[in-house]
Amino acid sequence: MFAQIIWDVSPEIFTIRAFGTEIPIGWYGFLFAFSFVLGQQLTYYVFRQEGKPAKDVDQLTIYGIAGIVIGARLGHFLFYEWELLLGDPLDWFGSLVTPPFRGLASHGATIAIFLGLYLYARSKPDQSFLWVTDRVVMPVALGGAMIRLGNLMNSEIYGLPASVPWGFLFVRETDPELLPVVPRHPTQLYESLFCVFLLGLTFYLWKYRRNVIPTGMITGIFMILLFTFRFLVEFLKNDQTGFEQGMALNMGQILSIPAVMMGVLVLWYARRSQEKERQSVNAASAPES
Repeated sequence: MFAQIIWDVSPEIFTIRAFGTEIPIGWYGFLFAFSFVLGQQLTYYVFRQEGKPAKDVDQLTIYGIAGIVIGARLGHFLFYEWELLLGDPLDWFGSLVTPPFRGLASHGATIAIFLGLYLYARSKPDQSFLWVTDRVVMPVALGGAMIRLGNLMNSEIYGLPASVPWGFLFVRETDPELLPVVPRHPTQLYESLFCVFLLGLTFYLWKYRRNVIPTGMITGIFMILLFTFRFLVEFLKNDQTGFEQGMALNMGQILSIPAVMMGVLVLWYARRSQEKERQSVNAASAPES
């Protein structure tokens, strides 16, 4: 068993030098961008299996990227740095849409991507909103795993001191004057691995159960599990911003509660819709008296 794991990984992969300038390529940005590439390939596979055209994936990718990037950035400002919105609008708007995207709020991305998927589904009569979300949660889980891995490479969003054998010493990020260099919970890794689990679960449900379970059930299960885990893992994290100190629940937990409730509502709606469909089929097939 390990007594501790010294985490001293550089957040930069390499630096591009051209025309007298240096452009650092970081793990976080690389993994963030690569998650869209892999997610799109996964969506191509899903849509091919469903008999949908590839151009639908291209359109869906545009909605997805716009929703995730803008929603996650705007959510970060609204939920964690709202005071910046009171400053120069040009400053925060510029940081909203331009790299590096180091301030991302998953709850903001969730709201925006659902809005984007709703707009997409309105133009596709053969693809209902929940039909689309049942397919999109798979690449979303993949992206979540890679983004949290990027947080680990950046030595950020780490946990509280821990006596577990797999405790990480984040020697690059920890300020000895503020936070002692002691083994801590690698909460980024916890969340990344859980997203891998969600990817496997949702893929299994889509691959083998999509013709049995009601439309929307994969979405509901995904939201309940993801944000329940997010609520629980926050107990192991350091406060991300100063205003969270002394709060019984931090901002991530407060925002996760309505997300879990929305997942429950989606599950209820999915089962209710399936039951109504069964009743309609039974009524249509019943012999006339």
